[in-house]
Amino acid sequence: MTRANEKIQRPCFVEDKHLQYLDALRGSGATNMFGAAPYLTEMFPSLTSLQARKILLYWMETFGQDGR
Repeated sequence: MTRANEKIQRPCFVEDKHLQYLDALRGSGATNMFGAAPYLTEMFPSLTSLQARKILLYWMETFGQDGR
């Protein structure tokens, strides 16, 4: 876990479209976000399950922050 004043490093494979998709998925209420990684791999088939989990973790750690 990072401290509040530390900037979280964005993994190089995270794209804005991934974060926007997760925002929309959360808004839809289709799943608990802890189980959202399979939704990412379904929507973006080029992602590995490990990448999807890392994208989800990044999204969770930076949720609500500007400029993520």
